[in-house]
Amino acid sequence: MNKNILYVFLFSTLFLACKPKKEKQTQPFAAFTSGTLRNDKGITEGEYQITKVSDGDTFWCVNRESKKIKVRLIGIDAPEPRNYFHKKEQPYGKEASKYAEQLLMDQTVRLEFDVNPLDQYGRTLAYAYLTDGTFVNEKIMKDGYAVLMTIPPNVKYEQRLVEAQKYARNHLLGLWKNRL
Repeated sequence: MNKNILYVFLFSTLFLACKPKKEKQTQPFAAFTSGTLRNDKGITEGEYQITKVSDGDTFWCVNRESKKIKVRLIGIDAPEPRNYFHKKEQPYGKEASKYAEQLLMDQTVRLEFDVNPLDQYGRTLAYAYLTDGTFVNEKIMKDGYAVLMTIPPNVKYEQRLVEAQKYARNHLLGLWKNRL
């Protein structure tokens, strides 16, 4: 009997010792350096050249120092064009990706951050503007290639994006064509 108790004690000790530890979640933050907003990866607001469009709301770009970053547009959610990781291909995903590629590929954009400049995957979260002043996040939404997705505290332009979505829905643009 003492032998059984010893086995239970050893097993429970080993089980508890092997239990995975929870990692402490850290919130990305923005900081000011020389009057320029930057995120904790050292990415600063400013002009970037787009080198690749991943899908309707995500792209890769480089700055003048050839620093490459992945950007996820704040406030919008475009349908997925293909299956990857835990996400499945969604209707109108290929069209949204093609639209974003035509709009953005090889363009120069100015990036602007909100409160949290990084998402849980380490992507830079930003609002993007073309050199002619076009607000990219709003244009994609207004033309019907994305839906509203706001995650506090990044809600600086939420009302503009709400109005853009209403416009696309009311005019049956993009993904709204077959929804009503």
